[in-house]
Amino acid sequence: MDESNRMICLIGIYLCAFVVTAALTPAAIALAKKTGAMDVPKDARRIHTKPIPRIGGTAIFAGVTIAVALALFLGFLEGENVTTSKILGILVGGVLIYILGTIDDFKDLPAPVKLAGQIGCAMVVFFAGNRIDFIANYFGEGTQQLAGVVGFIITVIWIVAITNTINLVDGADGLAAGIVAIASLCIAYVAYIFGYYPGCICMLAVAGGALGFLPFNFYPAKTFMGDGGALFLGFMIANFSILEPVKRATMVAVLIPALVLALPIFDTLWAIIRRKINGRPVMQADSEHIHHRLLRAGMGQRRTVLCMYGVCGIMGTAAVLLSRELYVEATGLMAVAAMYVFIVMTDVHTKSPRIKEKNDKKNE
Repeated sequence: MDESNRMICLIGIYLCAFVVTAALTPAAIALAKKTGAMDVPKDARRIHTKPIPRIGGTAIFAGVTIAVALALFLGFLEGENVTTSKILGILVGGVLIYILGTIDDFKDLPAPVKLAGQIGCAMVVFFAGNRIDFIANYFGEGTQQLAGVVGFIITVIWIVAITNTINLVDGADGLAAGIVAIASLCIAYVAYIFGYYPGCICMLAVAGGALGFLPFNFYPAKTFMGDGGALFLGFMIANFSILEPVKRATMVAVLIPALVLALPIFDTLWAIIRRKINGRPVMQADSEHIHHRLLRAGMGQRRTVLCMYGVCGIMGTAAVLLSRELYVEATGLMAVAAMYVFIVMTDVHTKSPRIKEKNDKKNE
């Protein structure tokens, strides 16, 4: 395939996901209203003030799945070590994770059940052949092969972690969809410049789905993607980022996607540490995420989300620079992003990152 035809293919798959998602989102909104799938602001953690349809992720699921399946059918995903079974395994796992999340949207599944389901979905793609079985040498040639059990554990942890990271960051209008779009486009670009087109095509499909949904989800939101949409997007990013061609770049297998998603990953890890220190269940939601802090600082939803887009964009740019071996420039951008996050996380009273919860009534 020559360069002009390849560009038509890339743009076509992106537009397919975008158009299908944008076209189906109004239908998903209508379905949510008819079935009662509404997100009611029943606690202080929720920042919306009226019931919002919460299964908009159905449109994202349809758009991305149709686009990737079309690319597979047309032979666009042929490449080194990219097999039909791998792509089908990811699509089947995506269907299962979407069903799991949608059931949770309606019935609030217990955390252990959701975790077990996510592990099961990760196992589906592992046994379909999409796995982390070696780590490339970032500073030179050669690779380090991983033993079967080690590769299995690392693969499952990676998929489950990124899946939940996207789900947990879905706390403000347009936040998760925008971060997914930025991350997918950055990873797609890295895959493209290394000539790994199957990974690039799949990531563009994810970006198209996220951006097709964003106009309906940005503040003020007409619909939420729900757990079905958030888990599906996280699952797809986790899997497409470790397709064999993408991870064969001269870098640690998951370094680039980890950098692009550094902000939501940090937010998730900080939440786990914070809840452990305060004696709360790790899976129990709270209102101490970065976007909650920005909102309390008076920024409003739109500016809060745009600020977080900016940080993710900076980290994405750093990831691209790192892939081109521009280490000084990449380190400078990462330092800027880290300083911004530290400022946001710093308690104005103690001048240090706030971990322990305070008794607000006592301080009033």
